[in-house]
Amino acid sequence: MRDIPGAPPPSLGDLTRAQDRLSFVYLERCVVHRDSNAITAKDERGVIHIPAASLGALLLGPGTNVSHQAMVLLAESGATAVWVGEQGVRYYAHGRTLTQSSRLLEAQARLVTNQRSRLAVARTMYSMRFREEEDTAGLSMQQLRGREGARVKRVYRAHAARTGVEWSRRDYDVHDFASASIVNQALSAANTSLYGVVHAVIVALGCSPGLGFVHTGHERSFVYDIADLYKAEVSIPAAFDVAADPTKHDDVPAAARHAVRDRLRDGQVLLRCVRDVRALLLPQEDPYDDALWSSNVVSIWDGADRAVSGGMNHEVDW
Repeated sequence: MRDIPGAPPPSLGDLTRAQDRLSFVYLERCVVHRDSNAITAKDERGVIHIPAASLGALLLGPGTNVSHQAMVLLAESGATAVWVGEQGVRYYAHGRTLTQSSRLLEAQARLVTNQRSRLAVARTMYSMRFREEEDTAGLSMQQLRGREGARVKRVYRAHAARTGVEWSRRDYDVHDFASASIVNQALSAANTSLYGVVHAVIVALGCSPGLGFVHTGHERSFVYDIADLYKAEVSIPAAFDVAADPTKHDDVPAAARHAVRDRLRDGQVLLRCVRDVRALLLPQEDPYDDALWSSNVVSIWDGADRAVSGGMNHEVDW
């Protein structure tokens, strides 16, 4: 039998865990290729090298030409390629998953299709945002939304007072980015960067971006659910910091992305994101024990909640 051409992909054990990777890199108007195990980006200013194995998400903006070998390397490294619009403020498509297990995906589907368990997960999500401020037990979705709305307004007002930025309300036109105020532009760009990072983690863990518990009806509903856990400490303060600095107003989206990247640099948000998703979907498991989540087993459904081993002949002599 002939050998399969091309270099064999690395095993999952050789790859950097999702929570230990760089958050994201945004590229535009360049040629993306590979050099050994690094992604390269080339434009008129020169070439930069990006280690693929430690990259969470590569955000590909307008004007990027990506080679086949670059995509092969990203896929083998478990990095997510996300095609985005100008300045990274629109999402178009994404790449592959890092995990080979469907445990989290199956748990997500099971929880979201039962009204009682879906509400329980939503309450847990809101409790993560409120911390010790509110008790979410027994609250309906309408009550939870009202409490969350009041909390977000307090967060906006607090950062407006901290930075001296004039603030009235969250207001933007998805079809006209530049028509919004500086702080609203910064919020849109910062939130989009955070969405890209969270999307990369969700896809890397094998979950469905579209099966949300609070948000629904959109291909990124679960991304918005999880990203909302971190906005108050990542994208919102980053956006107000950008709006408060006039030197950054010439390129607000870039400044907002850089501010978000700086807040994600220590990797703690990525680590929390991985563990929060695990804890929400399989709360009975230990979210800190990576060995529990690294299985590469194919089974066959045997009815009810039973499964039998795959990869073997189950012929029965009737």
